[in-house]
Amino acid sequence: MHIQIASVGKLKEKYLVQGIAEYAKRLGPYVKLTLTEVPDEKAPETMSPAEEAQVREREGERLLAQLKPDAHVVALAIGGELWSSEDLADQLDKLATYGKSHVAFVIGGSTGLAPSVLQRAQQKLSFGRMTLPHQLMRLVLIEQIYRAVKINRGEPYHK
Repeated sequence: MHIQIASVGKLKEKYLVQGIAEYAKRLGPYVKLTLTEVPDEKAPETMSPAEEAQVREREGERLLAQLKPDAHVVALAIGGELWSSEDLADQLDKLATYGKSHVAFVIGGSTGLAPSVLQRAQQKLSFGRMTLPHQLMRLVLIEQIYRAVKINRGEPYHK
């Protein structure tokens, strides 16, 4: 299976880069993993709703350009479905069983995802109603993907 994590912005914090690299290494034997970063839109600290929508749309165009037409897209969105780790494992297993070998998880920037990205997604996933920094979300997501792979293989998860 090919799993892509497409996200807005470049990771700068060393601890996040190291954590993601560790889980990417652990996933190596099980899946083909692609981490795709698109530039975030330069914007002032305070924006009007119209300016925020414009930022989301520009970032969304960049994200959509990185997705293959045959990818099964899962958008991370506060309003998405709540899944347990076992639910994520089950979803990945079902996708593989039914021939969806390319799954792309999409993480928006600080203003969220554009409507065009949400429309492209076949599923929307929420990690809860709390707002998490989008950079931290990458680490949380890749850890959960690793956990799901271990669940599906019936292997113990080493902490």
